[in-house]
Amino acid sequence: MTSFDPPRPWTSSYAAGVPADLEPQSGSLIDIVDASVRDYPDAPALQFFGRETSYAELSDQIARAAGALQARGVRAGDPVAIVLPNCPQHIVAFYAVLRLGAIVVEHNPLYTPRELRKQFEDHGAKHAIVWSKVVATVQEFPADLRVDTLVSVDVTRAMPWTTRLALRLPVAKARESRAALHAKTKGAIDWNDVVGHAPLPASHPRPAADDLAIIQYTSGTTGTPKGAVLTHANLLANAAQARAWVPQIVRGEGCVVYAVLPMFHAYGLTLCLTFAMSMGARLVLFPRFDPDLVLAVTKKHPATFLPLVPPIADRLLKAAQERGVSLAGTDIAISGAMALPHDLVVPFEEATGGYLVEGYGLSECSPVLMANPVADNRVAGTVGLPLPGTECRVVDPDDPHTDVERGELLVRGPQVFRGYYGKPEETAAVFVDDWFRTGDIVTIDEAGFVRIVDRIKELIITGGFNVAPTEVESVLRQHPSVADVAVVGLPDEHSGEQVVAAVVPVDPESFDAEAVRAFARGILTPYKVPKRLEVVEDLPRSLIGKVLRRQVRDRLLSS
Repeated sequence: MTSFDPPRPWTSSYAAGVPADLEPQSGSLIDIVDASVRDYPDAPALQFFGRETSYAELSDQIARAAGALQARGVRAGDPVAIVLPNCPQHIVAFYAVLRLGAIVVEHNPLYTPRELRKQFEDHGAKHAIVWSKVVATVQEFPADLRVDTLVSVDVTRAMPWTTRLALRLPVAKARESRAALHAKTKGAIDWNDVVGHAPLPASHPRPAADDLAIIQYTSGTTGTPKGAVLTHANLLANAAQARAWVPQIVRGEGCVVYAVLPMFHAYGLTLCLTFAMSMGARLVLFPRFDPDLVLAVTKKHPATFLPLVPPIADRLLKAAQERGVSLAGTDIAISGAMALPHDLVVPFEEATGGYLVEGYGLSECSPVLMANPVADNRVAGTVGLPLPGTECRVVDPDDPHTDVERGELLVRGPQVFRGYYGKPEETAAVFVDDWFRTGDIVTIDEAGFVRIVDRIKELIITGGFNVAPTEVESVLRQHPSVADVAVVGLPDEHSGEQVVAAVVPVDPESFDAEAVRAFARGILTPYKVPKRLEVVEDLPRSLIGKVLRRQVRDRLLSS
């Protein structure tokens, strides 16, 4: 471990009340819920389509679910798969697994069977809590991937009875809405039986700060799933850093956080599942982003803290203007996952009367590393300042022991992960001594503001989600009309980057781009399917035959 301690000029640019460092974290993520239960037992912890769950009720459900999972054989250190959209059951399942000292493994519930199976092959979980619409997919896994405990969750049961009744009306629209939210299942444990179990005894051993808490999957450039291993201390630290960054937000019943981002994603997980619970906040859950649903809640409970991505901010602002709904009272919105256009910030802040600031993070870092100060000295076009306790260096990518003005960003701090699950070689490749290599090329100005200028990795980031070009290329190559292909990301004002494929067809005259896209949709999650297929005669290659994706990208941009 290196003893090198670089200067931290950014601390002088922190907003008033933000400390340079934080005390080391102790205890576990369970403690942040317990503290809010103690301080605000009757306050609403969760809100879902108008139905509220108090902190005392949430605590009881967590204890009962933990008791049921223990009775089903879940033990400390066991990976437990969670495959759920944003819903109250997701929060209960998350903390019930952690209460046992087991490890949460989050998954995108919209993954195709192939994508989901690849992750199960990697982590090997034998217990799973899944959305009813995914139960059949998990039941069809090969014998060696079959789970011992499969819990089915009907998200509609967490809705108010009036909403559930409306979904059962004998009309086409109601049937369509219900079909989108629920599927009948067989051979799985019903979630209601889980939360109806006897509570786990309070004397049951609790996890410690250094215990593994979650495995958060992130796409590598090859598309092979890599699970970032995060401890309770990592996630506690990032939640504490987030709290320290916004000292103007008061903990307690007046705090309202909107979960418009998916909680299976590292960004949504930390700012909704952990930060919000630690604040004693009202966490308003949305299964997916729907501007009308968000605006309906805004009328009564405007967001104190709103994590989002630029496309969501843009759609919300336009919907509010079209419907004549005020966004006033939305205090702080923090944007991540892609560049935040300044021409979106100005009208959004005018509409809300609050702040919209940009941040930056990686799954390996719990995930938040940086954010612009929630103050007038924020700098447009930058990802802000490193959070309290976070250290940074800018180094030569080819010689990471040499500091430079423009180079690869290296970080270390209490939120940085310990490695990839079961992948020691991949772990070693991303650390230099105890510094994590982000793969992003940056500059840091005299005031400490970080600007991302390039990316070493070839990952495409669209709508806040990572897409591995190699994974998409391997699917497209399976189509008989594709002779060769290179997938790149091109700038897009709505999603940050657009997935685009440069295709060398077997027969240019008969090539059907839409047929190839339809083929890809049967294998890939929708956001990975190329928005465009551009026909090219050939692909640029290196002397050893490697496709030069950067040149492909430059050609497409110039054309």
